[in-house]
Amino acid sequence: MIRLLCLFVVLFPAVAAAQDAEPPMTMPRMAEIVLALDAEAQLAGNGFEFTIDDVPVLIITDPGANRMRAMVPIRSAEGMTPEELTRVMQANFDSALDARYAVAQGRLWGVFIHPFAQLEKDQLISGLAQTVNVAKTYGTLYSSGAGQFGAGDSGNLQQELIEELLERGQDI
Repeated sequence: MIRLLCLFVVLFPAVAAAQDAEPPMTMPRMAEIVLALDAEAQLAGNGFEFTIDDVPVLIITDPGANRMRAMVPIRSAEGMTPEELTRVMQANFDSALDARYAVAQGRLWGVFIHPFAQLEKDQLISGLAQTVNVAKTYGTLYSSGAGQFGAGDSGNLQQELIEELLERGQDI
């Protein structure tokens, strides 16, 4: 049994590291992180409105339901061709990673959805950067910039925005 437990810790270090996890996310903590990314961010109901790399970002939270959603508008969904819809679905499989393309309210969005309380600072920052990246690369790379899952239909990706935002959030 001990040998099995040791093997588990070696094969799944993230589980062992979970004991050292950050405290649960709170609205004040999220505000601190968002303000580090955009000092002009505004509280908007149960969320925030701000800009990253000239892209408007909206975060909506529901701590009671333990959910949060970061969204970036991309374009009207009206007039999207079957080929464009196929391409965003391919990207959702292999190159959007933690961000996703989604259609709601007649728009195509880049979104990052995560349980609120379990969200850690670096996950939030990376998820926001990936969401901005899927918006900025719509029509070209269709990439979150965080790598590629593989076995899909997307090409090589870039990770610059994720690294820049993680650096900005380093001291909080």
